[in-house]
Amino acid sequence: MDELNNGKQNGYLPEEMRVAERIKALRLEKGLSLPEMAERTGFSSALISQIENHLVSPPLGTLIKIARALEVDICEFFGDKKDLPYIVVRRGERKKVARVASRQGVKYGYNYETLAFGLADRHMEPFLVTLEPATIRDRGAYSHEGEEFLFVLEGEVEVHLGKEVEVLVPGDSIYFHSTLPHRVQCRDEGGARLLAVLYPGRKDG
Repeated sequence: MDELNNGKQNGYLPEEMRVAERIKALRLEKGLSLPEMAERTGFSSALISQIENHLVSPPLGTLIKIARALEVDICEFFGDKKDLPYIVVRRGERKKVARVASRQGVKYGYNYETLAFGLADRHMEPFLVTLEPATIRDRGAYSHEGEEFLFVLEGEVEVHLGKEVEVLVPGDSIYFHSTLPHRVQCRDEGGARLLAVLYPGRKDG
């Protein structure tokens, strides 16, 4: 908690905090109450509040649902849109979001770096994902609209899809519909890295 306060005083806010505060700002800007957000997303009002107050770190699938509820692109959570035909994100410019519950110290097992922030009206969301051993290994599965493509760069990855478990090694890839309950985690203590490309689905679908 002291680290969080010191960061704010120094003008630096961890990227995860920026995402949480951006979600709250957009909700208030659109005049939506917590119960209304809960109805739109299917999450509880308590969970939305916990996300906005940095008590729960949302996975990418949850962010996609929240973005759809707010009727914005998920990139709104990571950076400003730019009216350009393309965007180049240099290696040192990637925005990293660590899935750590800052007030509890719980490690959720991965962090992700956005690879296309700033480009408006895009249909895909590419991320570089680093998987680490989680404090709580069986976190449950998530589902949401859209599709996902994963390509393993380093380490071994377990992809839980419904009742099935696929083990992927470097060079392996998988493509699946995100409506299927899924969970992705590293297979051992060595961790893993992968390229993840998400298609959130049509906003009007």
